[in-house]
Amino acid sequence: MYELRSQQVRIANLKLFAYHGVLPQERVVGAYYIINIGVAADFSRALESDALEDTLSYAGVYEVVKAEMAVPSKLLEHVAGRICRAVLNRFPAATAIRLEILKENPPMGADVRGAGVYVAMSR
Repeated sequence: MYELRSQQVRIANLKLFAYHGVLPQERVVGAYYIINIGVAADFSRALESDALEDTLSYAGVYEVVKAEMAVPSKLLEHVAGRICRAVLNRFPAATAIRLEILKENPPMGADVRGAGVYVAMSR
């Protein structure tokens, strides 16, 4: 018998355009964001059954992320909190989330690829 230690449905390097930022101009012109998300859930049955109903749909997770990213906020912390809560609310099997949101080319006077937030949340 094998022991499962960790199971996550993951989406890596999802690129979305959105209108978040403290500066009014950021909410007018928008920017690209890179999102990485892992959602912990027990999908051990799917390892054997090959049935979608025995897992957590990453397409469904994407739809939640996309919908929450479409709602403008000043702070990425606020966006991250909304995404985490929405995923946990929509998917009862989800037990924890790890989420990273990076804003490409943030207006901070530095030569960086991105800046953002990381959140880990559980029930």
